[in-house]
Amino acid sequence: MPPISAPQRPSTSTARKGRSWHRTAGKPVRWWLVALVIVIAAHRWIPDTRWLMVHMVTLGLITTSIMVWSQHFTEALLHHKLPDSDRPRQIVRIYGVTAGTALLIVGMLANWWWLTVIAATVIGVMLTWHGLALLAQLRTALPARFGLTVRWYATAAFFLPMGAVFGAILARDLSATWHSRLLLAHQAVNVLGFVGLTVCATLLTLWPTILRTRMRDDAVRLSRIALPLMAAGSLLAAVFALLGTAPLTAAALLLYAAGAATVGWLMLRTGMQRRPEGYMGWSVASGIAWLVVTTVLAAWLVLTRGVETSVAQSLTIPFVAGFLVQTLFGAMSYILPSTMGGGPATVRASLAAMNRAGVYRVTVANLCIALFALPAGVLPSWVRALVSIVGAVALAAFIPLMISSAKVAIAARRRAVAERAAGTTTTDHTGANAAEPSRRGMGAATQFLAGVLTVLLAIAAGIAVAPQSAGFSLAGGNSSSAEGTGETTEVTMHARQDMRFDPSEIRVPQGNRLVVHLTNDDPTTVHDLVFANGATSGRLDPGASATVDVGVISNRLEGWCSVIGHRSMGMTVDVIPVDAQGQEVTATGTDGSHGSHGHAEHTGTDPAQAADFNAAPGEGFTTRSPELAPASNETVHRMTLDVQEVAREVAPGVTLDAWTYNGQYMGPTLRGKVGDTFEITLTNGGTMGHSVDFHAGDISPDQAMRTIAPGESLVYRFTAHRSGIWLYHCSTMPMSSHVAAGMFGAVIIDPPNLPSVDREYLLVQSETYLAAPSPDQPDLPEGVNAVVNPEKIAAKQPSFTMFNGHATQYMHDPLTARPGERVRIWVLAAGPSEGLSFHVVGGQFDTVYKEGAYQLSPDGPGNPGGTGGAQALDLAPAQGGFVELDFREPGTYTFVNHSFAEAERGARGLIRVQE
Repeated sequence: MPPISAPQRPSTSTARKGRSWHRTAGKPVRWWLVALVIVIAAHRWIPDTRWLMVHMVTLGLITTSIMVWSQHFTEALLHHKLPDSDRPRQIVRIYGVTAGTALLIVGMLANWWWLTVIAATVIGVMLTWHGLALLAQLRTALPARFGLTVRWYATAAFFLPMGAVFGAILARDLSATWHSRLLLAHQAVNVLGFVGLTVCATLLTLWPTILRTRMRDDAVRLSRIALPLMAAGSLLAAVFALLGTAPLTAAALLLYAAGAATVGWLMLRTGMQRRPEGYMGWSVASGIAWLVVTTVLAAWLVLTRGVETSVAQSLTIPFVAGFLVQTLFGAMSYILPSTMGGGPATVRASLAAMNRAGVYRVTVANLCIALFALPAGVLPSWVRALVSIVGAVALAAFIPLMISSAKVAIAARRRAVAERAAGTTTTDHTGANAAEPSRRGMGAATQFLAGVLTVLLAIAAGIAVAPQSAGFSLAGGNSSSAEGTGETTEVTMHARQDMRFDPSEIRVPQGNRLVVHLTNDDPTTVHDLVFANGATSGRLDPGASATVDVGVISNRLEGWCSVIGHRSMGMTVDVIPVDAQGQEVTATGTDGSHGSHGHAEHTGTDPAQAADFNAAPGEGFTTRSPELAPASNETVHRMTLDVQEVAREVAPGVTLDAWTYNGQYMGPTLRGKVGDTFEITLTNGGTMGHSVDFHAGDISPDQAMRTIAPGESLVYRFTAHRSGIWLYHCSTMPMSSHVAAGMFGAVIIDPPNLPSVDREYLLVQSETYLAAPSPDQPDLPEGVNAVVNPEKIAAKQPSFTMFNGHATQYMHDPLTARPGERVRIWVLAAGPSEGLSFHVVGGQFDTVYKEGAYQLSPDGPGNPGGTGGAQALDLAPAQGGFVELDFREPGTYTFVNHSFAEAERGARGLIRVQE
C-alpha cells in the first residue's frame, strides 16, 4: 500500500505549502511540550501540578496532535486534498482548542468556575466543528477503502464535548460520591473514547506503514468489530459510572478492552509479517498494550472497590505515560520525518535521528512505568524516585531527537535549494517508507539488555541510598555469649495494621539461634522491628519483608517497633527462652537482652532542658506571620497538602524531626465563608502512613480521612456548613504523636456579617514532647536533635508550648498595632492534649466569640450599655474562637496562656503598640 503520509506526489510548491501548514498547525504542540517541561521542573512551587500535568498532556499535546494529524490522514486516506482556502478554518479550530485549554488551566488554578465553563465550551465547540468538518470531507470525496477510519475520527471527536461537560461540572461543589462518579465518566469518554478510538482507527493504516509491510486482508473486517465495541464500551462505562453501578461499569470497561484487544491482535498478526525495527513500532505497540492492560485493571478495581473510589487517579501513570505519551511519541517519530520532506534520502536520515537508541528508550520507559505503577509501598521510596526520573528521561529524549531530526530535514532542504541554483540537483527515487531504520550503533538485543541494566542500576542505587527500606537486615550481635545449641528456630512474623506484631510472643528453646522473617502487612504505614540487643529489620514499607538474625537466645528479650508512637500503642514482642518441657527459663545473668535499653522513643536528655527561652530564634529561622488575610470571594477553595518529614526549629537550639503539611510545623491556614467548598489534595511524601481530618467538614471519615501510604494521594472535599475556627490534623494513629510532630492547622469560616477590623491575627497553640534521637533511628533530616516522645505525651509532660509552631518567635518579632485600632485575634487550641486560657496583659476584651457563638459583644444581649468585658478566652483542646480589643495607649503588651506553666514553656508573645 502507498505511504499514508504521501497520498499523491505533489509539486515542489505544493509540498512547501503543505509543510508550511503543518508547521503552523503544529506550533501549539511544541508550546505545550516546552510548558510541560517547565511545569515538571517547577512542580514543587506550582499548585495542583498533578491535574495540571495530566491536562497539559491530554488536552495540550494529545488533543492538538489529534486535530492536526486526523486532518492529515483524512486527506491521505480519501485522496482528496483540501484547497488552501480551507486551511485558515482548520488553524482556527486548532488554536481555539489551545486557547480553550489555556483558559481552562487559568480557570481551575484561580477557582473561576465561570472561566472554566467558557473554556470547556470553547474546547467542546472546536472539537464538534472538527468532527463535522471531517464528515463533510467524507461526503464530498469519492468512495474510499479507508473511509471507515475517517468516520471513526469524526465519531471520536464528538466524545470530547461530552467529556468537557463532565469536566466543567467536576469543577463545581460536588459530594465525594458524585465527584468520583463524574471523574470516572470524564476519563471514560475522553481517554477511552476520544483518544482511544482515534488512535486505534489510525493504526488500521499507520501500523503496517510503520512496519513497511502489507496490510492484512482481514484488517478492515476486524476494525469494523473492534471500533464499535470500544465506542459502546466507553459510552456505557460513562453512563454506568454516573449511575454508580459497579458491576455494569466493570462489564462496560471489559467490553472496551475486548475491542482494544482485537486491535492489538491485528497489530500482532501484522507484526508477524515484519517485526518492529526501532522506536516507532515498539513504542506504539507498547502504548496499545498499556491501553488493554490498564482498562482491564480499571474494570477489576471498579468491581472490587466500587465506582466511588479513586480508580481513575490510581491508574493515571499507566494511562497517561504508558498509553497516551508512548503512542503519541512513537507515531510522531514516524510521521514528523515523513511530512517534513526534503526527499526520500532526507526522510531516511530524519527517521534515523528519531530512532536513536530506540529499543533502549522503549525498554527503559516501559520497565519504569511498570515499576512506578505498582501500589505504593511495594517499592522503597528512593527506588521509586529514581525509577520515575530514569523513566521520565527516557520519554523526554523524544524532544531533543525531534529537534535533531528537524535540523536534518532543514539542512537537506537548504542543500537541495543550493543544488538547484547550481544546476546540480540530484534525485533519489527510493520510497520514504522503504528506508530501514539506522543500524548504526547497538543492535536491538544489546539495547534491550542495556535498558534492563539501566533500570536495575536505578533500583540498586535506590537500595544503596536506604538499604533498610528495601528490607535488608542490619543484624546485631548475639544476644548472649552463652554457648548455643547449634540449632536455629525460625519464626514468621507479621506487622499488622492494628499496631500489633503477630505473634507478639515467641518461645524459643534456650540456646537456639532465633531468626525472624518479618512482613509488614499494614497497607498504609512503615514499621520496623528492633530488639534490645540491637538486631533490627530496618524500616519496612507496606508489603515489604526482611529477615532478622536475632542471635542465640539465653535470656528473655524484648523487641518493638521504633517508629515514633508505635511501641507505646502496644507494638512489642517478647522472646522467651524455654526448657525441654516448654517452661520459661529463669534469667541466668545480665546480658542486656531484657529491658528497654536503646528504646528510640525515650533515649537521652530532653533537648528542651538546654533551650534558652530568652534567646532569639536561630539563624535561618523565619517568623511565621500571624497576620490573617480576609476571606476571598471564591466559593471553591483548592489546596494541596504535601506531607513532608523535615527538620524544623521549634525553639532556640532545638530542631525537631517534624512531620508537616507543606513543610511547615503547623500547616497552612484556610479561610472561607459558610457554603464554600474546599477541595484538598493530600499527597504523602513521607516515609510512613499519614492522613488528614478537617473538623470544618461534616462528612463520612471512611474514605476522606483514611491513612494513605507513602507516594499515594487522596482528594478530601467538604462544604463548610457552619462558622467558626476549626482544627485540622493528621488522624493516623497514634494521633497525639502526629499532632505533636507538627501535623495540624486551622480553617476559619467567617460568621455571617463579620465586622471589619483594623488588624486581624491568628494564634494557634500547640505543645510538643521531645527526646533526643536514638542512634538507631534511620534517615533523620540533617540538623535534627529532637524527636517526639510518646511516653511524655502519655504522661502529659510537654517540652514546649508554642504559638504558631515556635516557642519564642513572637517575643522577638512582635505583633503590631496602633493606639485606638480595632484588633481581632483568632485563637485555636490544637493540642494534642492541652488547652489554654488566652489573655493579653494590659488589655480587656469587649468581644468574645467561642465555638461558633458570641459569648460577649458590645451591643449583645446580656451586656446592657456595653460595659461588660472579658479577661481570658478559655479553650479546651480542639476548641477555638476570637477576641477583639482596642489598645488605648502605646506600649508593649504580652499575650500569654494564663496557665503560667504553659506560658513559661513558650506560650507567650508580644504586641507592640505605637504610633
